[in-house]
Amino acid sequence: MSTLAKLLARKQALLERLERHPGPNEREEIERLLAQIETALSLLAPRDPAAPATE
Repeated sequence: MSTLAKLLARKQALLERLERHPGPNEREEIERLLAQIETALSLLAPRDPAAPATE
């Protein structure tokens, strides 16, 4: 399984955990992990040459 596929699978699992209405501490941890995954995905994703630069 590729790194991208692993990250997407982990993201999906975390989103499913959020749907089960976790307590505040668990929700905070899930949101932190989701933010890390989003950062990793953004670093892995190829840049779209048509997209405006954000720098």
